[in-house]
Amino acid sequence: MGLFDKLYPLWIICSVGIGLALGQLNGIDLYADALLLPLLILMLYFTFLQIPFSEMRRSFAHRRFTYTSLWLNFIFTPLLAWLLASLFLSEQPLLWLGFLLLMVTPCTDWYIIFTKLAKGNVALATSILPLNLVLQLLLLPVYLFLFSGTVGMIDFHLVLESIVLALLVPFFLTFVTRHFVIKKGKEPWIEKANAWPTFFLCFAIIAMFASQGRLLFEHFALFLQLFVPIVAFFVIIFILGRFIGKHLKFKQADTTSLNFTTMARNSPIALAVALTAFPHEPLIAIVLVIGPLLELPILSFFSYSIVLLHQRSQVNGLEQQKCRTRV
Repeated sequence: MGLFDKLYPLWIICSVGIGLALGQLNGIDLYADALLLPLLILMLYFTFLQIPFSEMRRSFAHRRFTYTSLWLNFIFTPLLAWLLASLFLSEQPLLWLGFLLLMVTPCTDWYIIFTKLAKGNVALATSILPLNLVLQLLLLPVYLFLFSGTVGMIDFHLVLESIVLALLVPFFLTFVTRHFVIKKGKEPWIEKANAWPTFFLCFAIIAMFASQGRLLFEHFALFLQLFVPIVAFFVIIFILGRFIGKHLKFKQADTTSLNFTTMARNSPIALAVALTAFPHEPLIAIVLVIGPLLELPILSFFSYSIVLLHQRSQVNGLEQQKCRTRV
């Protein structure tokens, strides 16, 4: 992993800061809002170009990992999110819906970086990505339908429109590119584009925070209100992932991959859906703006914590071997 990739969290944090600063300028939110969806489409387009969709079958070779990851991401996680939202946000349905929208979309990009930083099995983590992508495409409308009964504001035509614009358009463009470009033997062009998703993600984050930055400062109290359920979500998922990995006798690296494939959330996609489906409900978008502010430091903390735990276990193992040798 090169220096650029190692500093990935720093680029994200800098993008957040730039976006918040720009968001304080008069009129900038209108331009940023107009740029957000095109930037997200470009980000996802170049992200999809890097995904080995033809190797999706590989994930089924690790059946216990695959089934465990899918169960955590698409059954347990939505139920946990619903429980936390009901406990902490039941009196504010817009925050409740935004929190659920964030937590039911597993990440399809930066979780790989944190898996690498934590010395996890990157290949295994990457192999599950296509499944996470396809299933969240299919299940997101289902989750909104199941969990929004008390909100009563879902327009499923807008939800489907947002999914088409934010996800299926770049997916289709990727298919066309791979069909015509790779067929002509231009694979190196795609390989050289592996840093482009990061650039467009950073610009999308700048646009995201610039479009909502002023609103974020005006509703800073919401940050404190969302702090407990968001942190609780990540802590519970992390502990459960470690426990399950140990119970199923996963290798250390595989358990780490399980942690980050189930902890990291897909806030850009969730925000794209929210801005398209609920354009007149900014509080929903605010939750998805606040989410990454907490998520990125938490993922960074856990990645380094896992490395320290792994190093400590190695040291203890060596000490035990020395003791046995002496005996």
